[in-house]
Amino acid sequence: MEHTWLSLLPFIIVISMSIWLKNILPGLVLGLLVGSLLFKAHLLTGVYQTVSYIVTTLSAGNNIKIIGFLYLFGGLVGMMNISGGIKGFSEWVGAKIHTERGLLALIWLTLPFTFMMPMFRIMMIGPIVKSLIKKMNLPKQKVGLTMDISTESVIVLLPVATAFVGFMVSLVEGSINKLHLGMSAYHVFLLSILFNFFAIAMLVIGIVQTFWRPAKKNSLLKMDDKQLDDDGNELHRQGIQRELSLVKAQPWNLIVPVFLLLGLSLFLLWKDGTRKGAKTIFEAFSMADATFVMLLAVFITLVISFVFYIIRRQKLNEILYHFFDGGNQMMEAITLLVLIWSLTLSAEDLGFSKFISSTLGSFLPAFLTPVTIFVLGSIIGYFIGSSWGTWGLFMPLGMSLAVSTGASIPLTVGAVFASGAFGALTSPLGDTTITTASILDMPLVDYARFKLKVAVIGGIIAIVLYTGTAFFVS
Repeated sequence: MEHTWLSLLPFIIVISMSIWLKNILPGLVLGLLVGSLLFKAHLLTGVYQTVSYIVTTLSAGNNIKIIGFLYLFGGLVGMMNISGGIKGFSEWVGAKIHTERGLLALIWLTLPFTFMMPMFRIMMIGPIVKSLIKKMNLPKQKVGLTMDISTESVIVLLPVATAFVGFMVSLVEGSINKLHLGMSAYHVFLLSILFNFFAIAMLVIGIVQTFWRPAKKNSLLKMDDKQLDDDGNELHRQGIQRELSLVKAQPWNLIVPVFLLLGLSLFLLWKDGTRKGAKTIFEAFSMADATFVMLLAVFITLVISFVFYIIRRQKLNEILYHFFDGGNQMMEAITLLVLIWSLTLSAEDLGFSKFISSTLGSFLPAFLTPVTIFVLGSIIGYFIGSSWGTWGLFMPLGMSLAVSTGASIPLTVGAVFASGAFGALTSPLGDTTITTASILDMPLVDYARFKLKVAVIGGIIAIVLYTGTAFFVS
């Protein structure tokens, strides 16, 4: 049964309630319930369907890998906290970094070690950045934005060795095969990187914001005063915060686990890729199951780090307690992701993809095809908060429209990937936004609004470039 425009209703509920309540969780629950009731048209079976969506989401292999990674990494951060690792490293780095610009530059300098997967990068650098923000009394939103720009807008532009490459190439290849185009999927993907105008524009904006803009500490502090006070008002965690403030600073208790995790991640990516038939290291990184590899790497790191801390005479009960405390700190992000994934299943059952395809139609002039795909994909990407979901919905549509209208295929593919990047960066439903807001203790909806204001500039630049480039690329 097709419900056409009703498939938009759950997303509208989520976005509007999030803006109203400044909290996304109630809207997600209500949106999922409404979507299920629309699909089943009966109260009891609708509630049953809601739970069924959640169970299906939790049963999906890739989803449970992400959940496991988030919890275990949170536990590792908790262990590094109580062992004095984060405190020690923050004091060491803090002695060398004294300005906002220095911290933003540090975020960019971590890219060569954390570029494989967005959530991996945010989780790796987030706790250290958070401690430096608190120490130097810096604006959380601006620092968080730099983290996210240096993550999403860079990783989608890399042609090898990321969790995205295999998925992106497979989408292009699927559409090429369906349309019998006889083109090289990887070649089209490489060309499309040059036309991911939104990611390129945001990358430039992020670099300019970091290095060229003079720091204005007073105004920035006013913008974020409320957020900086949030930590101090969490009365139920005062005991833990006091305990962590008293631990002895030991930077090696962070350095060893972090470099172990990085080394294991790179080695296991190569190992998994070669096991699947890859001949070169870059090919291996592209073919590897990055999500499982990250989960495996963090599990092995946890075990070795546990032994390392015991040898360094850390108390067993403290390590275990703070492992679970650290993991539990990620439960809000995990809950939101599970509800978002479930909401996406509900929207698909309501005919979301078919509605978008049918309303767009195929009667477009060639020069308007890429920009139309980018604008519509960005809007839908904002609603669903997933770059992968947006790409999956719009790649077949974009490729079909490019062929039927005579538009440039690489340019249109680049527009599809750019639209997903927009949604992932700006949406309050995006996993990067949720993870960054959770780690830096920021109100999610306020942070998403802040990012949207900056991302709109990149979006406008992309629209201009897609419209102008379409006249010259065919």
